Amino acid sequence: MRLDYLTIFPDYFGPLELSLAGKARDKGLLDLHVHDLRKWTHDRHRSVDDTPYGGGAGMVMRPEPWGEAFEALGVGEHDTIVFTTPAGARFDQRKAEELSGRPRLVFACGRYEGIDERVVQRAREIAQVEELSLGDYVLNGGEVAALAITEAVVRLVPGFMGNAASVVEESHADGLLEHPVYTKPASWQGRDVPEVLLSGDHAAIAAWRRAEAVRRTAERRPDLVPRPSLPGGGELRAAVPADAGELYVLQLACWVQEMHDNPGVAIPALHESYDDLRAWLPEWTVLVVRREGRLVGAARARLEGDAWDIGRLMVAPDLQGQGLGRLLLTEIERSAPPAATTYSLFTGAGSLRNQRMYKRAGYRLRGEIEPGVVLLTKPRPGPTR
Repeated sequence: MRLDYLTIFPDYFGPLELSLAGKARDKGLLDLHVHDLRKWTHDRHRSVDDTPYGGGAGMVMRPEPWGEAFEALGVGEHDTIVFTTPAGARFDQRKAEELSGRPRLVFACGRYEGIDERVVQRAREIAQVEELSLGDYVLNGGEVAALAITEAVVRLVPGFMGNAASVVEESHADGLLEHPVYTKPASWQGRDVPEVLLSGDHAAIAAWRRAEAVRRTAERRPDLVPRPSLPGGGELRAAVPADAGELYVLQLACWVQEMHDNPGVAIPALHESYDDLRAWLPEWTVLVVRREGRLVGAARARLEGDAWDIGRLMVAPDLQGQGLGRLLLTEIERSAPPAATTYSLFTGAGSLRNQRMYKRAGYRLRGEIEPGVVLLTKPRPGPTR
């Protein structure tokens, strides 16, 4: 694979000589070329930028040096020009896998307010083009992004990694974040390696790692967690602070029926203020369902001892009976951390419809814990440690 870098700061790419990238270059797996864009300027100041048409702050990189550089480097239809820009598509592991199969990548590293748009238009006429961003933030230039993309891509080139299994087992390889890892000693500063990793039981270890990957992904990157298709369509995702208003309205609508089914029983959800809900929202794992612009379902849970305490399972009155409640229950159970050994939830003694759904899901009635309120529990299946 050949990699070219067009930049006004060639020294930025010194790290390409280090570690595995440098070794891969020595072995002939990578052909690396760093080019100073100023080589294709013709004034005594070697200028690569000018003021923007239409006014505005900052400077824009001129098109002429880029056009001459593409021509001098012989960039053609089988090559891919990568523009690193905050206005690009989000770079991810899938894109890294795709780019690792390209024969040549030419990184166009912009500076200032960016590159004249006509350069991108010209690039599309002569080669394949990718406009890529590392994330929703702005860097001083495209060099850092080019190095990050390079490392993500070239490590997927056959022969680059000494242990090919390392690539398969890492974060994002299967759409999830990687599980926690440990090495010797088995105990350090009072912190022990999880017993399952010392057991020699490969099936149990694999199950633990998978569960940890799912848990870590749900906590840190809920957008990556695969969600099932919803009955009637819609989106299931982790709640965000902006959901609080609609969540408060839905809560009031759903617990009015609970009040009718359980006369005389105090129902906390009906007595909470909007500020109360905003206060507990970040303290719980909360899933919501949105459909056609509405928030129509939700559930919350948190760890209490070794029990995953599930509550506030609610579905809009006009959508009840369509399977959304059971789906929310299943998904909030899946969000439980490894330390949870049981699921527990409470409902009104008079809420017979709720009790029937919970029993069909495997919960057992444990009796009243206070007047009018019953507890249901279910053991968590599979290895939990």
